[in-house]
Amino acid sequence: MYSYVARQPILDRNQNIYAYELLFRDGKDNCFPNVSSELATASILTNNHLTLGLEQVTGNLPAFINFNESLLLKHFPSFIEPSKIVIEILEDVPPSEEVFQVCKQLKNKGYKLALDDYNLDPKWFKFFSYIDIIKIDILDVPHAKIINFVLQVRELNVLLLAEKVESSKQFEQLKALGFSLFQGYFFSKPQIIKQKRISTTKQGLLQLFSHSLNSSLDFDAISHIFSADPGLTYKLLRFINSSAWNRQKEITSLKHALTYIGELELKKFIALVTLADLNQDKPSEIIKTSLIRAKFCEKISRLRREPDNPPKAFLTGMLSLIDTILDQDISTVLAILPVDTEIESALVKGDNYLANYLTLAKYLEQAQWQESNKLIAQLNIETSLCLEAHQEAIAWSDVMLDNS
Repeated sequence: MYSYVARQPILDRNQNIYAYELLFRDGKDNCFPNVSSELATASILTNNHLTLGLEQVTGNLPAFINFNESLLLKHFPSFIEPSKIVIEILEDVPPSEEVFQVCKQLKNKGYKLALDDYNLDPKWFKFFSYIDIIKIDILDVPHAKIINFVLQVRELNVLLLAEKVESSKQFEQLKALGFSLFQGYFFSKPQIIKQKRISTTKQGLLQLFSHSLNSSLDFDAISHIFSADPGLTYKLLRFINSSAWNRQKEITSLKHALTYIGELELKKFIALVTLADLNQDKPSEIIKTSLIRAKFCEKISRLRREPDNPPKAFLTGMLSLIDTILDQDISTVLAILPVDTEIESALVKGDNYLANYLTLAKYLEQAQWQESNKLIAQLNIETSLCLEAHQEAIAWSDVMLDNS
């Protein structure tokens, strides 16, 4: 398999290449696919930084990489060496206090920050002490407003980057106005780079994701998963090998590698590769629905006072969309997983108590109230407690995904 990324040069006033912006692509077509900004960034990081290295794509020049609010607040840029990237803050990121604090922290660690498609909103002014580059779409912002803004920031230690420069005349005008960096079709269209993609097994990713939801990680079990997946192991070692870690010792084993980076950073790594690799062509909502079903089924089992069954109920819900995720028949998937026979029967035949819990979860997520009320009565549980369990499962899934 192959991965694709487009790089577009950013030039200085002498038309020397200053850096490259990396743009996610899912094929040879030079257009942005219909995916979330989070998935796009995760894919660029895993398929480039964790594979061959950003320097192989940019020729050792800095890479402008887009980060949305979620990835910024989770400190995802911090495992990349500061000299290798410019953190591009997407235009839809709100100028909140949380984002402001993250920008301060990243700047203090030596990172360069750029505001993408800045629309001259004054709410961002307080950020300028920590911003190195401001990108302005010259086709989107009126020329008179651009002139006024340039005069406002002239005394600040910030570089202005003009986007969508399409002619020599525009380039000369913007240079005279005070812009230092330039990007656009006048210089170069984004160039597609195709490279071999290091694949990871979806089963291993799912197992890792499941482990990452626990408050305390089982490093022995996680090490076993990595030992069966060369792609994951390679990406983990690339993750650790980043100079941002300031590594003092050589890694001697998988378990050593895992314990070295610790639980917080390991969960960050798992979230990154899961988002990029597992959801390459699947909506992230599938993962969330699986988590909701898992927790809800577990809670229903507890409401029915079944002391031995909540773990089975949880796993039933967790695996309920595994066939959709893997694009395989559920029987084929379960044949390679050592699951309990009751769980298998619930998922394949739908003929036992675990299947009833899963069916109830489906009724509630589809707002089939008449059917759900009948099944709640059959299970002999209070309707209010059942609905409360479902809301708690939704809240739990949000927390798990936010913390992963």
